[in-house]
Amino acid sequence: MSQGWVETCQRILEQIQRMSQKRDKDRLDLIQSMRFSLYALHRSILGWLNWVNNPDIMVTFNQKELEEMNKKLTEFITEFIKYDIEITEKGTSKGMAAQRARSEADERARRTPEDMFYI
Repeated sequence: MSQGWVETCQRILEQIQRMSQKRDKDRLDLIQSMRFSLYALHRSILGWLNWVNNPDIMVTFNQKELEEMNKKLTEFITEFIKYDIEITEKGTSKGMAAQRARSEADERARRTPEDMFYI
């Protein structure tokens, strides 16, 4: 199981590398790369959860190894969540601006010449 997992992870890393080195990426290439990367992260997280929830595996690690794993994971996750917040806020503001523009366009389209009043 572990050797197969490692080999698959190596192939995933190679694919991520190929995607990142592609020249002249368009929007679809970028989205495809993000999707692949996020699915790879999801797969890895599920693997970690399987290990962490298995006392037979976790007992093989000493205190120092567990501390190192915990440190790396919390640093990585902290940075990832900070980035998540940043992009979510940016996306929210863009979404609100687009919604406001649609509402204004709908309002302009709804008005008839009788609704307009000029002095």
